[in-house]
Amino acid sequence: MAKKTVKVTLVRSPIGSLPKHKLCLKGLGLKRMNQSVEVEDTPSVRGMINKVNYMLTIEGEG
Repeated sequence: MAKKTVKVTLVRSPIGSLPKHKLCLKGLGLKRMNQSVEVEDTPSVRGMINKVNYMLTIEGEG
């Protein structure tokens, strides 16, 4: 059975954001603007996405 993934894109600059939010982006593997990554849909990843959702667009959730 294939693991569920979520495509996450950084659409807003992390400059001026909280240090913990920057660490969440690093944990998701996002380094630069308009970069997209496919991450596994787990509760820990969901928590990181929810914390910095104002900087991201999310595709393929559900």
